Amino acid sequence: MFERIREDIQIVFKRDPAAKSAIEVIFCYPGLHALWLYRIARFFWVHNLLFLGRFLSHIARFLTGIEIHPGAKIGKRFFIDHGMGVVIGETAEIGDDVLLYQGVTLGGTTLEKRKRHPSIGNYVVIGAGATILGPIEIGDGAKIGAGSVVVKPVPPGATVVGIPGRITNPQKPVIKPLIDLEHGKLPDPVAEAVNILINRIKGLEERIEELEGKLGKLRKLSEEKFSTYLIDKE
Repeated sequence: MFERIREDIQIVFKRDPAAKSAIEVIFCYPGLHALWLYRIARFFWVHNLLFLGRFLSHIARFLTGIEIHPGAKIGKRFFIDHGMGVVIGETAEIGDDVLLYQGVTLGGTTLEKRKRHPSIGNYVVIGAGATILGPIEIGDGAKIGAGSVVVKPVPPGATVVGIPGRITNPQKPVIKPLIDLEHGKLPDPVAEAVNILINRIKGLEERIEELEGKLGKLRKLSEEKFSTYLIDKE
């Protein structure tokens, strides 16, 4: 148990450059508190003490602003940065080395009593305010951009942005996953599409100007030839 706690503290230092000391991490990181309380609630849940598990998760939500259902499955070295507003549903599954930012929702899309929440792979990064809905799989090493709404499976190593979420890079094997999410550097497929259209329109305008210039020269040449013809005829 103490080894797991030590690992939790170490992962905070690796994921958050603002962390200055172990004391600060232990007392001032609600994402860590929510994770520790979740594990206790999870213990009650798997031992069929369902009310105690739910009640403790409710207390954790009140204290940290993070709601993790005790039925969810969470892997090792999981870290929630800031964390306010994070919601993780009952049948959600999260792999190892996953990083979540504030406002993330792993939600369900059905009232049926079955798997209804996302399954998150290893080394996944989910940006602030992102929403992932339904029993879909997010592949290892995937990145979900801030504010995205994801309702379809995401292949390993892919980057997803937008509403609805769109994959902005081709699927590629995840050889050595890295936890990295430069929110300001994520591609914007809508902006890229607009830029392509703007460049296309600019090219067409230049082509039209070129053709108009050639047409003007042909007209001038035709007029000169016609004038020469009239003069010769006279």
